[in-house]
Amino acid sequence: MFTEKPKKGKTTSESVNQQNTIAKGTIITGDIVSDGDFRIEGTVQGNVKTPGKVVLGKTGIINGTLKGANADIEGKFSGKLILTDTLSLRASAFVEGEVEVGKLAVEPGAAFNATCLMKGSVKELGNTSNQKAPQSNAKPTEKGQPA
Repeated sequence: MFTEKPKKGKTTSESVNQQNTIAKGTIITGDIVSDGDFRIEGTVQGNVKTPGKVVLGKTGIINGTLKGANADIEGKFSGKLILTDTLSLRASAFVEGEVEVGKLAVEPGAAFNATCLMKGSVKELGNTSNQKAPQSNAKPTEKGQPA
């Protein structure tokens, strides 16, 4: 009498908790968009977009753009990496390209050859727009004159 009828299909929370796996030996050329998390042990030549987490295993390779919340990288990534939260690089990781993250964790041994922009670091330091840069009392010197 007071019970709800079960809904057909999966709810949003169930579909977000799913994990997609790209197995070792699999090569995907093209873009991947999903609401679920990813574990990649194969190769992706293209873009990966998810609001969740991407785990790039030791045998995993991504050449393209990765957009998501979190990433845990053990394999090779080349391209543009945009994360709203944390990038964790394991000792076996190799990353090159452009990186935009909220937080960065790097284990010793990881190769990180990228330009990096950390979003949120300005918020953590506070609003510095009203603060003036420290001024130096040193006078500029011209070439050939002692300081």
